[in-house]
Amino acid sequence: MMSIQEILASVGSFSSRDLLLFEEHSVRRSFRKNDVLLHLGEICKSVYFILSGSFFQFHFNDVTETIIDLHLPKEWMYNHPSLIEQKPSGTIIKAFEQSEVLELSLNNLHSLIAKSQSFLSLGRIFDQPNNRTYLFDHSLSPIQKYNYIKNAKPLIVKVFPVKMIASYLKIAPETLSRVRANQ
Repeated sequence: MMSIQEILASVGSFSSRDLLLFEEHSVRRSFRKNDVLLHLGEICKSVYFILSGSFFQFHFNDVTETIIDLHLPKEWMYNHPSLIEQKPSGTIIKAFEQSEVLELSLNNLHSLIAKSQSFLSLGRIFDQPNNRTYLFDHSLSPIQKYNYIKNAKPLIVKVFPVKMIASYLKIAPETLSRVRANQ
């Protein structure tokens, strides 16, 4: 199990008092496979650090699920537009497998910042490089997309099925299967 210090190390340096404060203001939550963490139309009011398991973020196009993001252990996860703008979510976040997260609500984040300025560094959670932006702001071939995501998030190819990865990369599952076969 990761310590609070290990969890926060990616965003800043914190005193032992800060670590205790964070532990008091965060909540551990468990999810079974297919449990919904964020429903369509719900306003995202928390950020989540994935301790174990994995999640996927998607929306529906008629009857098809389109994968927006794939989330793995040791990552911060949230619905960006809903959290930042406090508007109803256009996507759903669902557990892909048995998972455990550490939840920090926005209210508790504000409370932490009021108690210690070092928690301002948690703002880095919201500035993390977005793999989707890189993938879709560049004209990448299917093999370049697959190689990029394999390097950026190597566990994706071990955790999620081809169909979900293909949806995330916006390529046909058959194309992704061919790319993987030629690797």
